[in-house]
Amino acid sequence: ESGSEDIDILPNGLAFISSGLKYLGLHSFAPDKPGEIFLMDLNEDNPRAVELRISRGFDLASFNPHGISTYVD
Repeated sequence: ESGSEDIDILPNGLAFISSGLKYLGLHSFAPDKPGEIFLMDLNEDNPRAVELRISRGFDLASFNPHGISTYVD
């Protein structure tokens, strides 16, 4: 509902999606909702984005993801 800001697809078909970017001058459909990271397995017949749980102790209220990248070792 609040849109995705960026996506990074790993060679194995897993996609990480950042969502919830908010900044002055940009209309937000969910201004009170914190940002989120989703995971989507593009190998599935009907892939769907699943919200990843963020560890306790992380300041979710100010989470405002802008972009995403991954490192494969």
